[in-house]
Amino acid sequence: MIEEYFVLPFIIGLFVLLVTLAIKYVSWIVQLSHIDKLRVLQGFFTRRTLSAIKKIWKECLLHTRIFKTNPLLGYMHMSFAFGWFVLILVGHIESYIHAESLSVPPWESIFFRYFHHEHFVGERFFAHFMDFILLYILSGVFLAYAKRLYSRVFGIKRSTKLKPKDRIALLSLWLIFPARLFAEGATASLYGNGGFVTGTLGGVFSFFEINSSFELAMWWIYSSSLGVFFITLPFTRYMHIPTEVLFILLREYGIQLKKEYNSVSKIQVYSCSRCGICIDACQMHHAEISNNQSVYILKNMRDENLTDRKLYNCLLCGRCEQACPVGINLNDLRISQRIQASKEFNSSYDFLTYKNTPQTDVAYFSGCMTHLTPGIKESVCAILEIAGINYLFLDKEKGACCGRPLMQAGQYQAAKKLIDYNRQQILDSGAHTLLVSCPICYKVFKDDYELGQINIKHHSEYFLELINAGYISPRKSDNIIVYHDPCELGRGANIYNEPREILKKIGKFRKVRIEKNQSLCCSGSLGDLSLSMPDRNIIKEQTLSVLLKHNPDILATACPLCKKTFVKGTFIQVKDIAEILVDSIKKKTALLPEMENVCE
Repeated sequence: MIEEYFVLPFIIGLFVLLVTLAIKYVSWIVQLSHIDKLRVLQGFFTRRTLSAIKKIWKECLLHTRIFKTNPLLGYMHMSFAFGWFVLILVGHIESYIHAESLSVPPWESIFFRYFHHEHFVGERFFAHFMDFILLYILSGVFLAYAKRLYSRVFGIKRSTKLKPKDRIALLSLWLIFPARLFAEGATASLYGNGGFVTGTLGGVFSFFEINSSFELAMWWIYSSSLGVFFITLPFTRYMHIPTEVLFILLREYGIQLKKEYNSVSKIQVYSCSRCGICIDACQMHHAEISNNQSVYILKNMRDENLTDRKLYNCLLCGRCEQACPVGINLNDLRISQRIQASKEFNSSYDFLTYKNTPQTDVAYFSGCMTHLTPGIKESVCAILEIAGINYLFLDKEKGACCGRPLMQAGQYQAAKKLIDYNRQQILDSGAHTLLVSCPICYKVFKDDYELGQINIKHHSEYFLELINAGYISPRKSDNIIVYHDPCELGRGANIYNEPREILKKIGKFRKVRIEKNQSLCCSGSLGDLSLSMPDRNIIKEQTLSVLLKHNPDILATACPLCKKTFVKGTFIQVKDIAEILVDSIKKKTALLPEMENVCE
């Protein structure tokens, strides 16, 4: 029948969507490395696939991560994703029961009310249940309207801007479910097959004596809105809907980002929903710096129009990555783009010569920033001496940088030379433990050094072990202490509890309002060398306003860069955990003065 041509927009749209997705996904998977392809093959028939399905259910349909950040926003996303999934699933079950067969055309369940007016087993149940799900989805559509008009109702201060093609996809998505409501209501008016919502609307339509032409027009609108959305989906922000599923599967199979920008990177970029949650997490906004937040960077990566100004103007603090409900590795993606965009700095580092490294149990690497805050390295050495640890100060003289600042700047090959030099020195020492004072160094040692069985410890971790084992014993004072979580140590390395456990043994520890994985950046990050000092000071003052609210005696941190930054912004004592700890030990044991310069 010619009237049934209204299904064509849906069929064409679905065909275009499936073909486009197949081409993209096959090309991405083909580009995976041989090892990553083996990981997929080996992981597919294991529990990892079941784990991935569970996470897909929670993250793609129920949107539990968004719920944790913003319940109202989480409900809106869940109503679309989970509601539409249930509507399709139950619609197909209804079609199979009606036909008493599984051989049903794919479009029949989508337009079931139009094609079938006769009674069948379970008819009233399906009519009412499908209406309930449709009403649930429509509640999310209403919230989407409200969010676009006034995002602050959702606690979102800023939202992303839409390009024309995104607007077309958005409007078609917003139209799908109201159009279905009106189409099924029109059919219910003519044939009486609606549920408690569509049947009621059908009664209203009956009052106006609508005819089959009006009914057909409504079904055309419904089918066309579906077709337009499907066709535009792969080329707009909504590509995240199917791509996030692929991203979760690959992540569960152990496939991770590499230093170079590749197909795994593209999968993560296309998984971004542009929800805008990362925008409010970025402290750059406090300094009125916009359009360089992660959501914009990923959009620029996708559109291949990323500029250096946006790429390099980022503290790499990781607050956006922590907030991202999809779990995208935002910092690593940005660094991979910096590596791709950078002109390689050509240095042979001839001044670094290999030398015989003495054997030791613990190799201590202080790092460049710790050398610029000498009180920290002196405190670390003093504590190691008190505990009687056999240690070697690796970079005491003429040491090489760990390489991470170069890595963050995109100078991967230059960083690799430093990494190779330091790695050899560490391995030659025979140490079973590598002790590090700087979280920046700690991060690169963990991620890029491949040190085998050597335990890599930040000094906050190691000193807590010494305290618990009885090698050192601090004295508790009446000082009120607050702690700032360094970005690289907290969000970067997931070390939160050890520093707090030490400080609780030393003084009166006070929690701050924004801490741990939500902790604010000190603004001193080496990840952004383009940020002006006035802008850094604005961000620093924002962070200090949170940390100093309890009027502490000591502001503690576990990063030499954070200490160096905060010292210039407050009259409160700013100390590293090592400095606070050695002071408490000296007060308890009346340590002799000659112990103070053990690093010299």
